[in-house]
This record gives sequence, C-alpha cells and structure tokens, in this order.
Amino acid sequence: MNQKQKTMLKRIVAAAIVYIAAAAAKKMNVFAGMPQPWTELVVFLIPYLIIGWDIVYKAFRGIKNGQVFDENFLMTVATFGAFGVGEFSEAVAVMLFYQVGELFQSYAVNRSRQSISDLMNICPEYANIEEDGQLKQVDPDDVEVGDIIVIKPGEKIPLDGKVVFGESMVDTSALTGESVPRRVKEGDDLVSGCVNGNGLLRAEVTKEFDDSTVAKILELVENASSKKAHVENFITRFARYYTPAVVIGAVVLAVLPPLFLGQSWAEWVRRACTFLVISCPCALVISVPMSFFSGIGAASKKGVLVKGSNYLETMAKLHTVVFDKTGTLTKGEFKVAEIHSVDGDEKKQSMVLELAALAESYSDHPISRSIRDAWGKKLDQSRVSDAEEISGHGVKVKIDGKTVLAGNGKLMDKEGISYTECASVGTVVYVAEEGKFLGSIVIADGIKDGVKDAIRSLKRAGVSKTVMLTGDKRNVAEAVAKEIGLDEVHAELLPGDK
Repeated sequence: MNQKQKTMLKRIVAAAIVYIAAAAAKKMNVFAGMPQPWTELVVFLIPYLIIGWDIVYKAFRGIKNGQVFDENFLMTVATFGAFGVGEFSEAVAVMLFYQVGELFQSYAVNRSRQSISDLMNICPEYANIEEDGQLKQVDPDDVEVGDIIVIKPGEKIPLDGKVVFGESMVDTSALTGESVPRRVKEGDDLVSGCVNGNGLLRAEVTKEFDDSTVAKILELVENASSKKAHVENFITRFARYYTPAVVIGAVVLAVLPPLFLGQSWAEWVRRACTFLVISCPCALVISVPMSFFSGIGAASKKGVLVKGSNYLETMAKLHTVVFDKTGTLTKGEFKVAEIHSVDGDEKKQSMVLELAALAESYSDHPISRSIRDAWGKKLDQSRVSDAEEISGHGVKVKIDGKTVLAGNGKLMDKEGISYTECASVGTVVYVAEEGKFLGSIVIADGIKDGVKDAIRSLKRAGVSKTVMLTGDKRNVAEAVAKEIGLDEVHAELLPGDK
C-alpha cells in the first residue's frame, strides 16, 4: 500500500469504530432524554465526516467546475437525503461501504501499475560522458546526437548508438525476450535499455533520448490504459447519459407522488435517496476498466507486455500464436548433450572436450560457457596463445603450441578440414587439431517445463495455428517444434526477418 491508501485505511477503521459505538449507543437508548434529533445527528456526523469529507468536497468542486453528474455527486446527494429524512445510521453506512470499495479499487490498480513498472524497469538513470579524462554522470536527456558515451560492464545502455571502441556481450532480454546475450563490437549498433556484459564500450549516440528505443517502449506502457477496448468505450458513453437520468428519476420519484397522490413527503424523499444509492453506477463504470487493467497487470507479472486493453479484448478472437524459440519455448540454458570422437574412444572424447574448453576459455558466449561447465575442471590458460575469433565460424587458437580449431562446419570448410557431419539436434561444435578432425560436441537447449501443456491449452482455447520463429538451424527447429507440437516453423531467420 502507498501512503494515501494507508491513510484511507486508517480513516475507514476510525470511522467504523465511531460508527459502531454510535449505533450501539442508539440501540441501548443512550440518547433518550437528550434533545432529538440533533444529538443523534451530531453523533453520526462525526464518523460521516471522518470517512466522507473528501467525497463531499469533490462533489461541490465538481458542481463549481460544471462537472455535476458523477459518483461523488450521487453519494453526496443520497447521504444528505438520508440525513434529511432522519436515517443517520444508513447515511454513514453507505459512505463507509463506498470508501471501502474505493480502497479495494485503488489497491488493485496500484498493484497492476507496480507489476507493469517492474516489468519495464529498463529506463536508464544516467549516461557516462568523458570530460578531461574523467567520467561524468549526466541525465540521458542532456546527451546530444554525436556525443560519445561510455558504458561500463553491468550498466544499462542509456541511448541508442554505434560502438566506436570495445567489444562485449550485451543482454537484450529486457527488450527482446532473447535469453542469449548478443556480441557487439566496433561498428555494431547498440539499443538502449539493454545491459552491457563484461566489456567496456564507447558508443556514438545516434538518437536523442526521446527518440530512443527505451523511451518509445516506456511510452507504449504509459499509454496502455488510453487504448480502450470497445466495451470500455461503450461503458464510458453509457455513464455520460446514465448518471443524469438517475438524478432526474430520483427528483421525479421524490416530487410527483406527494404532489399528485397526496402521500408523505418524507417517505418518498427516503425512497428517492434509496433509488440514488442503488442506482449509483460506480460498480458498472469501474468494473469493466478495472477488469482490463487487472488483466494487463496480471500479464505483466508473467512477463507479458500488453500495449492496451483493446489488444487484450482482441485476444478473445485469436486464432494464430507466433513464438520465438530461445528463451520462450526453450530454457535458453545451453548444456553439452553429446560428445563424439572419431573412433568413439572415451579418452579421446575427454580430450575433445578439454581442447574445446581451452579454445573457448577467453570467450563469454553462452556456448563457450556451457563447454567450460561440462569440462568442470580448472583450465590452465597459460597453455593457450594466439587466440583468434572468426566471426560466424568459431575460434582458432594455439594450445601447447598446436593449432586448434573449435567452431561450426563453416570453420572446418574454410580451413579445408575433412570432418564427419553430426546429425544430432542442437548446436554442434567441431574440434580439430593440427588440421586433423578429432570430433564434435553437441550443445542443446532444453524445452521449458509446462510448454507442451501450454500449447495444448491454447488449442483447447480455440487457437488453430501455432508458429515458431528462430534463427537456429532448420533440423534443430523442426525437432523442437515436433516435440512441443507446433504447426509451423520458420528457421534460420535474422532478427529483421522475425
């Protein structure tokens, strides 16, 4: 709860205690012999003002500003009417229950907002600018296009830019959902909101903060509630005409029967006040937007960003769902699944793994880490020299003075090494020493728990087609899709193709 909600809770508790005490005193005839109805009126006015002063204030402020017909006006007129016909206890009870409902609504909205805020905790607080050899932290809004910013390891990238110095692994999961970090080097583009990995980067800013990727995403989140569903728009229009109609109906109910039928004014004013209370459109007007807003908040807890309630409503008509693979359907946790040597000898398999671990010892790529984790022993990096990373192929190093290659089939082809292609599903790392093929290592990404059940649930809910997009090899993608039960696969895609 925020401070405002805590204050309201204290008011509700205080008003409830005084109200119960006053009602008990009335029941036990404590007010007998005192001037009536003024004594009872004063006593019940105390809890009424504790719990309802802000509603009365808002009602009169609305009248002053020309915005008469709202729930504050209805509650004020209804409770004033109850006081007018001597139903003091009912006037306090109505206002008390209304404020309890308002507190629950405020609490639900606040929790939903917090969930969305937690999901989108990507806004950078500062940018590093180098001045006179010293790093100075400035507001990202103050950085101009063309300025050079410095991003230290572990920091959020504050602005979109282009790398002018350095190399690092960048965590893009907050923006793309892709669990595998992306390697960036000089000349590559950087996207704001991502987290720098292990390397120091200098980047030239290409967009002002207001035009940056992170600013646009935050704007989408902040404007989510403004994109209303059709049913929300209907309720808003309905309330605009409903509230005045209710007030007019209450006036007619209070005036016409006494005038034309000669009945009691007090009785029909009481009935008119009852009509106002039960006709208050609060539940109707609040329930629909609250349902959508709570839905957006609940989705954000699960890591799903819904840009507006109109999109949430469209989900009811959904017939096709498209998934990314890595980190969405699969765990994004790469582990060595198989080790193959040329002749199947276990000792040689161990040698293949050791050479690959040494070759990948200077890399922070998830594939490299998985190989080192599989080796599980301390690596003597003094044995490694002349390490060279060949982009899109693998690495070439010298281990104990011998040239070792570890990479994909393209690396083997490039170096003219004859190798046995591995048909296993997963990322395959081929290992060669001194121009001779030694074996291969298969790194696989496991399917997330519950994914198969989720796909089956979507089918039962009416989704007719499920599609997977991935940059992985076709055979890997098709194997994953078959295991999960997807209808369509698009493999070997670049980010732009997705």
